[in-house]
Amino acid sequence: MADDETPSQTQESSTAREFSANGTSMSTSDVEAKLDKGNIEEAESSLRERLSLNSEEARTLLGRLEYQRGNVEAALRVLDGIDLQAAIQKLQPSSQQAARLVLEGFYLKVKSLQKLGKFAEAAQDCANILDAVGRIFPQGIPDAQVESKLQEMISKAVELLPELLKQAGNYQEAMAAYRRVLLNPWNLDNDCCGRIQKAFAVFLLHSGLEAGPPSLGAQADGAYVPKNNLEEAILLLLVLMRKIHHGDIQWDPSVLDHLMYALSLCSQTPVLSKQLEELKPGVFHRTERWNLLALCCSGVGQNKAAMNLLRKSLHINERPNDLTALLLAAKICSEDSQLAAEGVGYAQRAVDNAKGVDEHLKGVGLRMLGLCLGKQAKVSSSDFERSRLQNEALKCLDSALSFEQDNPDIIFELGAHYAELRNLNAAL
Repeated sequence: MADDETPSQTQESSTAREFSANGTSMSTSDVEAKLDKGNIEEAESSLRERLSLNSEEARTLLGRLEYQRGNVEAALRVLDGIDLQAAIQKLQPSSQQAARLVLEGFYLKVKSLQKLGKFAEAAQDCANILDAVGRIFPQGIPDAQVESKLQEMISKAVELLPELLKQAGNYQEAMAAYRRVLLNPWNLDNDCCGRIQKAFAVFLLHSGLEAGPPSLGAQADGAYVPKNNLEEAILLLLVLMRKIHHGDIQWDPSVLDHLMYALSLCSQTPVLSKQLEELKPGVFHRTERWNLLALCCSGVGQNKAAMNLLRKSLHINERPNDLTALLLAAKICSEDSQLAAEGVGYAQRAVDNAKGVDEHLKGVGLRMLGLCLGKQAKVSSSDFERSRLQNEALKCLDSALSFEQDNPDIIFELGAHYAELRNLNAAL
């Protein structure tokens, strides 16, 4: 369900032509005419009389109608007349239809406030909805015993609360809200829970705010307690990957992207390798898996394993011109004299394929080509060949510098090559 949609209805509905509730229907035209004149009380009275509704139910139907007509401010004026606290005191878990209508009215008010940019007020009202749900179901929402539309509305409110707090700039409260909605028994389905877990993980990684560990009351005996934002984000993303492995939620490539970023920050690429190996065949192309595994192996110094994977990926029958794989292979080869000649081939192919939107990577390819040529020169069997390779290496590094003039690594490598040729003036 999209954010701007309201929970669909079964026994009550407001369309462009009629309201229906309690087995009775009536045209919306009379009610719309009263609303257009600002006669909210008359419109409410008409609904209550014709459809046997109480005040809160009638206000909800009127608010929904105005919201669907795009009259957000008018919807807010109508829905402001609903007293959530008084209505909740009358409700019992058995009266789910009445609870749904009351909570939907307040949810519509929250969405109206959000559309009007009143995020702090919307967040407070959304929190009030969840408090009300807690009072209706003090033992938690019973699984499979809640009307589907009521559960749908509760799930939307649960998902919306931390987003509203972020929009209001209350980031510490948003952190607490994420933990609250994930720890409390809201009976969320796997997709909804997965979206919240992913949003929380992204927030932990990129908010720039240190949340601190969960409170002691939220910690289960013997459970692992993350020490900081990064650990908590990784834990959430690993949970999502496990759900993907088990088929509980659909494959989402952005989950793996965020996990790669998080694990790279703490040099835990072996963990990423394990996740990649556990993915079912067909989730993404095998060459992508090989390339990512090669990157993980390279990150922990397993260059031999990385090169074996890259050779498979760059085979003529796979993706021989994959620019990322070519650059990674060239980089690994540039660090080993025995692989330098092979690396020259990868680097040259990378330079040749750095076109169009990838033109900016030509400098990287030229740098790798220069490094591989320089490394190859050191094991050359003849002085002539060595001199030729050294000169080509200098030309490539000089060309790379023209693409990336402020790259200190290229400047240093160019200076080091000049120094090896005893051209100290150029080196300096």
